[in-house]
This record gives sequence, structure tokens and C-alpha cells, in this order.
Amino acid sequence: MTEYVEDPEERMAATAKKRNVVSIHSQKNIRVVLVEPRTYDEVQEIADHLKSHRPVVVNLQLIQRDTAMRFVDFLSGTVYALGGNIQKLGSHIFFCTPANVDIQGNMTDFLKNEMTNDWLR
Repeated sequence: MTEYVEDPEERMAATAKKRNVVSIHSQKNIRVVLVEPRTYDEVQEIADHLKSHRPVVVNLQLIQRDTAMRFVDFLSGTVYALGGNIQKLGSHIFFCTPANVDIQGNMTDFLKNEMTNDWLR
């Protein structure tokens, strides 16, 4: 007859490993919302998407410059309050994410080259 003696530290480490495992099946699909607002009144709807943990791509090409600046200010405050992020994807396009979405990489090189490459227009 063989007797097994378990080390308490090994048991705690094994238990901790089990708690750190996240099932892929338990995570919901994340839906990205695409928005092209026409008035400033739509900014609250975008903030509501962020509060509901949905990332939003905002195309501000259809509104005036001063209204677009107000949009960016409002959305910057919203993502800051939610622990999220806002990143510029193009000349008038922004990607706003809540805290549950991480953005990897950046578009800096793309934005720098945007003015020099005619094929992008």
C-alpha cells in the first residue's frame, strides 16, 4: 500500500492556478458600434454604449469642426471616467473603448504617412 503525503504549499499553488483559468466559453462576444453622428445631441448615446462596455468607432466627418472638437472633449472625459481609452484612427475617426477592451499598437505611423500618400484619399 502506497501512502501519498501532500505538501500544503503545493495544494495552495494548484488551487490558485485553477482560479486563474478563464473559460473561453464564459466570455461574451464584444460588439463594436460604428457611429456617424450628425448633431451634438448624439454624443450621449455614444457615451451610453461605452457605459454598457461596448467599444465605439466614431466618424466625425459629417459634422462641423467646432462640434467635432466638443465631441472629442466629451468622449475623452467619458472614457477617462470609465477607465477606458480613446485613439485616433484617421483624420476624423476615433476609437473609444471602455475598460474591458484593450487596444494594442497605435496608428501613429499611419497618420504621419496619411498626408504623403495620395492613394489613401
